[in-house]
Amino acid sequence: MDRDTALRLVEERVPNQNLVNHMLATEAIMGALADRLGGNRERWALAGLLHDLDVAETAELFEEHGLRSVRWLREEGLDDEQVLQAIGSHNPANGSQPTSTLDRALFAADPLTGLVTAAALIRPEKKLELVQLKSLKKRFKEPSFAKGARREDIATCEELGIPLEEFLTIGLDAMKSVAADLGL
Repeated sequence: MDRDTALRLVEERVPNQNLVNHMLATEAIMGALADRLGGNRERWALAGLLHDLDVAETAELFEEHGLRSVRWLREEGLDDEQVLQAIGSHNPANGSQPTSTLDRALFAADPLTGLVTAAALIRPEKKLELVQLKSLKKRFKEPSFAKGARREDIATCEELGIPLEEFLTIGLDAMKSVAADLGL
C-alpha cells in the first residue's frame, strides 16, 4: 500500500483532526526511527500512519484496538505482515505483544507524540519549532504533564538501544519536520 492510499484511508476513517495529526506525527517519528535503526523507512512510516485507524470505532472496546485495523487493512489489500504485526501489537490490551524492532519502535513512538505536542501547546506561540530538548526532558519527568503520554512505554526505547535523551531528540526533530502538517 502506498502512502497516498494510506492517507486516503486515514481521512475516510478518522473523523478527529487531532487524531489524524497524532497519526501523521507518529509516521514522521517512525520514519526517523527507521533511519536510526536500519529499518525500511516506507514500511515503518506506514505503520506509524495507520496504527490508530480504528480508534473511533474501538473507543468502547479498547481490547479490539489495533486488531480491527489489521482486519480492515487486510481487506484493503495491505499484505505486509510486518506492518500489520506492528499495528496489532502496539496495544497490549488486545493480547498482542511487540516482538520485532518495528513493533517496539511503534510502541515507544506512539505516546511520544502526545508528550511533544503538549510541550508545544503549553507555549504561548504553540509552535513546535520553539520546543527545546531541555524542556521536553523536564516535562517527561512530570507525571501530571500530558498524563496520557505513558512514560513507561516511551522509556522502552532503551530496549531498542536508543537512550531516552536521543529518543526524545529523534521524536522532537521528526515532528518539527512536519510541524506545518500538524498545525504546530
